[in-house]
Amino acid sequence: MQQLKVINTLKKNLNFTDRSIEKLKIFCKMVLKENKIHNLISKNTESAIWDRHILDSAQLVKFINFKSNSLADLGSGAGFPGLVLEIFNKNKDFHVKLYEKSPVKRQFLSKVIDQLDLNARVFGSVKDEILDTDIIVCRAFKKLDKVIQVSREIAKKPHKLIILKGQNAQVELKKSLKRKKYPYKLENSMTDKFSKIILMEINS
Repeated sequence: MQQLKVINTLKKNLNFTDRSIEKLKIFCKMVLKENKIHNLISKNTESAIWDRHILDSAQLVKFINFKSNSLADLGSGAGFPGLVLEIFNKNKDFHVKLYEKSPVKRQFLSKVIDQLDLNARVFGSVKDEILDTDIIVCRAFKKLDKVIQVSREIAKKPHKLIILKGQNAQVELKKSLKRKKYPYKLENSMTDKFSKIILMEINS
């Protein structure tokens, strides 16, 4: 899916504003420029950045309550999905916390936040933090059982887990919920017919 088609989808299906689209364009340029020096995203996905990274991240707005307090993105990398969700956000009291262990990527995330004037903060390894957040999102962070374990260990209160997963989502769910069951839903991805979005409530 090319840039114009994705932008049309963002506006019509996901309610992104013209202002948000302009910020996404700047963000994409910054990612591609930085990617020439540091490996933020896979080189073979550069030409498909709008589909593979922007839209893949943006589709999560359908499942997020932006009236809540905050959102944490674990293993944020180049800012997918965390920065895309903050670019969409229209609530000034809602903020995004980006957790990324790579100093190079943290520096890049801070540069994007400053340039686009976003309500987001960058943190180091999630293991060093205690999360006070309503929603945790992640994309290409860890296996599902590890994500659940990490979120239970670091989050102080019940929260919603939103995880972008590939075609093995159902297998990972079965393995992860053997010992303890959590309510969950599986949603189809807009960008890949085999990929899924896991929505899970972690309540204890």
